[in-house]
Amino acid sequence: MAPLPIMAPLFDACFRGKHHKLLHKSFVLILTFFTYMTYHLSRRPISIAKGVWFRNCSVPINDLMFPILNISEAGNEYWCDWAPFDTQDAKVLLGWLDTSYLFAYAVGMFISGHIAERMSLRYFLTGGMILSGIFTAAVGLAEFFNIHSYAYFISMMILGGFFQATGWPAVVAVVANWYGKGKRGSIMGIWNVHTSLGNILGALVAGALIDETWAFSFIVPGCIIAGMGVIVFLFLIEYPTDIGCDTPEQSSSPKELDYSSSRGSGRDDVAADHDHSLVLSEQPAVSLWVATTIPGVIEFSLSLFFCKLVSYTFLFWLPFYIDSTTDLNDAQSADLSTLFDVGGVLGGIVIGFLSDVTGASATVSFVALIISAPLVYIYNAFGYINLASSIGLMMVTAFFTNAPYALITTAVSADLGTHPSLHGNAKALATVASIIDGTGTIGAAIGPLLTGLINPGRGEKDWTWVFVMLAASELLSAMFLIRLVYRDIKKCACSNGYQPISTDSNINGDTSVGISDDKDEEE
Repeated sequence: MAPLPIMAPLFDACFRGKHHKLLHKSFVLILTFFTYMTYHLSRRPISIAKGVWFRNCSVPINDLMFPILNISEAGNEYWCDWAPFDTQDAKVLLGWLDTSYLFAYAVGMFISGHIAERMSLRYFLTGGMILSGIFTAAVGLAEFFNIHSYAYFISMMILGGFFQATGWPAVVAVVANWYGKGKRGSIMGIWNVHTSLGNILGALVAGALIDETWAFSFIVPGCIIAGMGVIVFLFLIEYPTDIGCDTPEQSSSPKELDYSSSRGSGRDDVAADHDHSLVLSEQPAVSLWVATTIPGVIEFSLSLFFCKLVSYTFLFWLPFYIDSTTDLNDAQSADLSTLFDVGGVLGGIVIGFLSDVTGASATVSFVALIISAPLVYIYNAFGYINLASSIGLMMVTAFFTNAPYALITTAVSADLGTHPSLHGNAKALATVASIIDGTGTIGAAIGPLLTGLINPGRGEKDWTWVFVMLAASELLSAMFLIRLVYRDIKKCACSNGYQPISTDSNINGDTSVGISDDKDEEE
């Protein structure tokens, strides 16, 4: 067990009284919120920088960066682009940057979950955030040192992506350690706003700096995440038992525990599991194989593969798409793209609430995915007509596109990480989160790459097949949830083993994630 953070005694002194645990829980939720917000903030600059590295050089440019010329005067339509992105295949090169970053992130995610369960989450997060900041800032240093090597850019992206993977498994594990199942969908739906808020702030920070000196659009976010890493080191308390608080109830009712212990020796096993869970930091870690065999992990992982493909294609290419299909400049395109994240925030909150009310995460995710498929295509077909249609369609599309992504990566991952089959062992949380999000990140890596390959031109017509790909991905994501949706419907139709409202009377722990327990299998 790692030593308590330096500032823990101060907070323990301040948070005394009957609300002792509540105050600590609230502080952990806020701290992890800002922690992962800075992770996403530092990922955003690459999508903004594309518009400067590779742009339409026939359009006049701020004379602080370049003299105002046009193609005929320069004799080269790529005269204003930043080498090595000053060639005809620049979009492919940019696509490989995204892909290398995200594949490194995916590999790092599987490794991170394995390591995070075996060391202090506070140390793990601190090291990951500082190293992420260093490699993010290193991309910006290319302008100051006049670096034009593609190998340099792709190396920094790979290293940055790898250490970015330290964030998600660790913060999900910390939050789930402090919060039981109860209303986890609603709490994590609101908490997950950090993803969109980080994207918004990252776009605003990078967009404000990009036209003056694009180096600072990487250096400033890099410094922010590294600084936040120091704050985590000083303040983060990983487990409630570290400060004498009780562990949260990871099951919705005692009956659920009866089901989960049916393979053992009965209620005595449950009591033993409960006693064992009192010291969370000393529990044994769970292997990747054991975590993969938890019911529902495979289905949700494959669904997230396609769901995250869509979300990250928007994350990395939306500012460039707006810039190439409208008359807006780089900074305006970056600002407008933040509205996609606003729509995603609302979607994440609503779907988390619906998940708690219905107890059927798979079904609400399935419905959102089915609705989002045509909306993605409609946005491309009509979004460029005027500013109002662009804003409206963008936010509605984001609402349904990001909602299932937010739910699967937060509440579903946490619920599966505390599945009854684990007998109270909370050390599967980071591993399950890394499996689900790692699989999703492989899809996230493929989406931006395919976008660069499918869309070789600059005009609006070149984007049609990209959005066809995105719509098809949403449908495929929904398809992998069909078996779990069927189980949700079956439970809803049966009077035993299912209750629509899952506040504190849920019978099956699996119900909240659209999966069945052993009793359902026997029936």
